[in-house]
Amino acid sequence: MSAWRKVLALHLAVLLALLVLQFVLPPYHHTNVARIMVLAAYAIGYNVLLGYTGLMSLGHAMFFAAGMYGAGLPVYYFGMGAPAAFACGLAAGVGLALLFGLMALRTVGPSFLIVSMMFGQALFLVTLYFNEITLGDQGFILSEKLRPLELAGTQLGFHEPAVKYNLALAIFTGCLLAALALRLSALGRVLIGIRENEERTRLLGYDSFRYKLLALGVSGALSAAAGAGYALLFSYVGSTFASILFSIYPLLWTLLGGVGTVLGPLVGTALMFYLVDTVSGVTSSYLLFVGAALVALVLWFPLGILGTVRSRWLPWLP
Repeated sequence: MSAWRKVLALHLAVLLALLVLQFVLPPYHHTNVARIMVLAAYAIGYNVLLGYTGLMSLGHAMFFAAGMYGAGLPVYYFGMGAPAAFACGLAAGVGLALLFGLMALRTVGPSFLIVSMMFGQALFLVTLYFNEITLGDQGFILSEKLRPLELAGTQLGFHEPAVKYNLALAIFTGCLLAALALRLSALGRVLIGIRENEERTRLLGYDSFRYKLLALGVSGALSAAAGAGYALLFSYVGSTFASILFSIYPLLWTLLGGVGTVLGPLVGTALMFYLVDTVSGVTSSYLLFVGAALVALVLWFPLGILGTVRSRWLPWLP
């Protein structure tokens, strides 16, 4: 079997497994896996920037929050339907990513990291300053404002576990396939060239600024899709999701799963989610044990789980 067929078969098998999994999961894990899929979509967006283009951001929560508020505010104040609200969230994330990129991509290395953190914190403070609209840290609930979806004359409420799970799977599938297509395309190879040696890529005739801006736009779109999906599926919007902590999360998930691997964000998100969930149920000092587990994983899997698997055993793994 050729490499690209193995790649396609692997990713389709993962999506099929997630589809079937909903029929055997108990209610608690059913909701958890739905949440993991949406957060993994966010990590996939982050991985497009870090893993493919080599740009590390500490303000990526601004794109997740842009999608969340872009979708949540029209529903809460104007009663907008879910599809239109999702489109608004996606547009907000893409617009913010392109605006941010036009200014921030003139910096490189640590300067870009600092600028991204400043922009992210600025958006976080905006959500707190306009407390009368955003309700700040308290946030707002969408469950009473959000109308159910209508499909072939059937109303699908977002509170229904099957609807929540399958919509989360749809968001994750779209983000995963988009990332896979980007990784295997000529555009993806140019981005990887920029990551490895931007000066040489520029000498070959590629405008690195435009390619990085495009990568940032794609990253912002995927992250905003995850943010909009989170707001609609879990019916909550709050300033916490714009904080720097929520910018660090996708970095950890991506590093843990494998930077630059398509499935790495899913593996890292799921492992971190259940590691925190399990240990926090045993002790209040769970962060100590989580930190120790992460150190052990870094020692055994220095390139992340799938990154190490790719380097040692499966070189065809994207």
